[in-house]
Amino acid sequence: MVCQMKKILLLLLLVLLVSNLQHCVNGKQQVPCFFIFGDSLSDNGNNNNLVTKAKANYQPYGIDFPGGPTGRFTNGRNLVDIIAEHLGFNNSIPPFATASGQEILKWVNYASGAAGIREETGQQLGDRISLDRQLQNHQVTVSNIKNLLGNNESLATAYLNKCIYSVAIGNNDYLNNYFMPQFYPTSRIYNQEQYATVLVQQLSQQLLILHNLGALKVALFGLGLLGYTPVELTMCGTNSSCVDNIFNAITLFNDRVVTLVNDFNNNLTNTKFIYINTTEITLSSSTSQGSTVTNVPCCEVLKNPQPQIQCIPLGTVCSNRSLYSFWDAVHPTEVGYLVYGARAYRAMSPADAYPYDIERLAQS
Repeated sequence: MVCQMKKILLLLLLVLLVSNLQHCVNGKQQVPCFFIFGDSLSDNGNNNNLVTKAKANYQPYGIDFPGGPTGRFTNGRNLVDIIAEHLGFNNSIPPFATASGQEILKWVNYASGAAGIREETGQQLGDRISLDRQLQNHQVTVSNIKNLLGNNESLATAYLNKCIYSVAIGNNDYLNNYFMPQFYPTSRIYNQEQYATVLVQQLSQQLLILHNLGALKVALFGLGLLGYTPVELTMCGTNSSCVDNIFNAITLFNDRVVTLVNDFNNNLTNTKFIYINTTEITLSSSTSQGSTVTNVPCCEVLKNPQPQIQCIPLGTVCSNRSLYSFWDAVHPTEVGYLVYGARAYRAMSPADAYPYDIERLAQS
């Protein structure tokens, strides 16, 4: 009797699996599942219950999101919300902090504000879930998925192989590490080339762990124009070489990530890694997205005694948010994310994504 019940349960789970995969054929949900790793550009609530300054579960964050603040570091939807919609997913992605039951078969968001590739990154802000810890959380999810699929290893692996994995991380390894010498020694230990090499070497090992957990379709996001965020423009003031210095550092990192994508695609069987060129999308879309205010945040942030990143709780906000590129002093508005997400999914130019975009990744 017990054996028969197990067979029935497995059959029901197989029906669920086939149903998910059929979405790809029917042109609706294009992949069965979507897993997200990263920092505050993707975080949707994992930091809410952490002891940290890096959280956004208060107004005016979420002012344009149904239900209000959720932990997203913007006024509405964030980067991965937009990408998920383009992939045909309905509803909102659950953060790992609250994901449960069979919804983990569909998607989980592990991203955490202030998180980095390096474990110490962002520690001056308090707790955060580094990429290493996000991968540990994903291992828990993978184990639970195997259980849901009747402890069938090959079935679970085949399922996970069809998912898309988004990895957008590294921003804090610069903004909340390398360029904060008052808190971190990295800029005294490494020059910019050495630091980019060390970071990407560590990222490579982390991505191999993800690959070993079943990831074959991975979208890697490059770093954007960090020197042109409102907080860094305030910090640099009229010193243009300060902005150029940050730009040079992220360029070194991004170039190595492209090389990493090539290495993985050439050396890992059936693996498809792509690179989303965030810098290029930012440069080419600054005018096309209609945002005319690019150097100051939409929400009120503190500037003294040190420039801050996040919105003041219940602070004032700009009246026309569609004209602003930045919501707070570093995170884009929903309007900005609409552009980034759309072009990451379907490239408008060959420079947007390499070797191709997320839409083609889903079809591969």
